[in-house]
Amino acid sequence: MRRAAILAALMLATPAGARVPPPPLANLPLPNAAQEADAKALMETIRCLVCAGQSIADSDAAMAADMRAMVRARIAAGERPEAVRAWLVDRYGREVSYDPPLSAGTAVLWAAPVLMILAGVLIARASFRKRR
Repeated sequence: MRRAAILAALMLATPAGARVPPPPLANLPLPNAAQEADAKALMETIRCLVCAGQSIADSDAAMAADMRAMVRARIAAGERPEAVRAWLVDRYGREVSYDPPLSAGTAVLWAAPVLMILAGVLIARASFRKRR
């Protein structure tokens, strides 16, 4: 009974579909066209952590809006896109980047396509030899 009362109070406290408005810089371009171009280019390469397979530039998620606002604010403050990317990776982890750097942890990801192509060539070669 008590749980039902708490649930009802919570449902009445927040109207259905209510959304928190996005931060001001989330959807407004920067006044400086060069800075906005840098920000947009960076936002295209940063993964939305809520949406599967979308960049923060394409996502409608609230977290993506917050991340767009942070990117624009830092670029407007004069930070280079590489520094903003490094800050985002430090804050959210390597998963935030669509282009992970080559390291011991990502070496398998970089080598896997080459190894799969090599395996396919070897299998095809063996198959053609058997037919002769």
